[in-house]
Amino acid sequence: MGQQIYNFNAGPAILPQEVLVKSQKELLNFNNCGMSVMEISHRSKDYEAINDSAISLFKELMGLGDDYHVLFMGGGASTQFAVIPMNFLSKSKTASYVDTGAWSGKAVKEAKLFGNVHLAASSKEKHHSYIPALKDSDFPKDSVYLHITSNNTIFGTQWHQFPTTSVPLVCDMSSDILSRQLDYKSFSLIYAGAQKNLGPAGVTVVIIKNDLLQKCSDNIPTIFNYKTHAENKSLYNTPPVFPIYMVNLVLEWIKNNGGLEAIEKTNRAKQEAIYDALGQNSDYYKGHAETSSRSWMNITFRLPSEELEEKFAKEAKSGGFVGLKGHRSVGGIRVSLYNALPLEGAQKLAEFMQRFRRAN
Repeated sequence: MGQQIYNFNAGPAILPQEVLVKSQKELLNFNNCGMSVMEISHRSKDYEAINDSAISLFKELMGLGDDYHVLFMGGGASTQFAVIPMNFLSKSKTASYVDTGAWSGKAVKEAKLFGNVHLAASSKEKHHSYIPALKDSDFPKDSVYLHITSNNTIFGTQWHQFPTTSVPLVCDMSSDILSRQLDYKSFSLIYAGAQKNLGPAGVTVVIIKNDLLQKCSDNIPTIFNYKTHAENKSLYNTPPVFPIYMVNLVLEWIKNNGGLEAIEKTNRAKQEAIYDALGQNSDYYKGHAETSSRSWMNITFRLPSEELEEKFAKEAKSGGFVGLKGHRSVGGIRVSLYNALPLEGAQKLAEFMQRFRRAN
């Protein structure tokens, strides 16, 4: 290819080049077994090593111990919207949710099919432009869990300080998992579709604390019970072998490049480059999110007209910056800065933003 391409797609998203190269080399002959990783049995020692490695790396990078289980499941985060209340909620119980955008809204809708849902807080009245403050008094103390979405890809908001509560904290981290250092032990359940920061679409990671796992309902289908997958190390049925293999390579890449400390440092520099470009041109580039709630992963903004937004996206693509159109439900521009995007990509896009404004 003659031109450097910078991938800003919101998902499926950019993967580390090192990971792509390694997977390419191993595609036809994994671990000298003479077959592709997509052809080997999920009961084989070769695949078991991949599975064990991915579980171990998640715990290592997140600072978690043996009181947590790492599960690999199918169906994306959207399936977890239903599976979580299926496991823990009933008609006689209440779960609390915070509505910060489209995905948390969908999670609320699914939970209402299983039991009582208490809306602890919402930013809907301001078009989800901020993360609402949350107090213990905002939700019942007997809630079976409190559900939040750490980062909103559509509206460009992100939690920067998580609730401290005795209620089990459940978090959809699909778009910012492993992007920064956090106290992951403060969460009882974390789930994330792989296709933004972890790997290709096709696998969802669920990280669940053992004391919450023991509260799973026994009156649900076996395949949807978290205990089933924990007891079988995600091998109860045939897992999505290739996506899990890719996730393991991405986790190795994170570890080999300095872990979450280094990832956070780079991600901080990337978002600062773009927000600096927005701030210098606040009369031209209008950010959607309030300053205190700005996302590091998905930066959303509008230009003075839809015509200029179309021109911006078109010229950006010609310059090698792809995937910048905002979500179809809100329009505008969206800059996704996932882990695998190099700092250079954000810096060059910021320069393009300055040039575009001067020319238009």
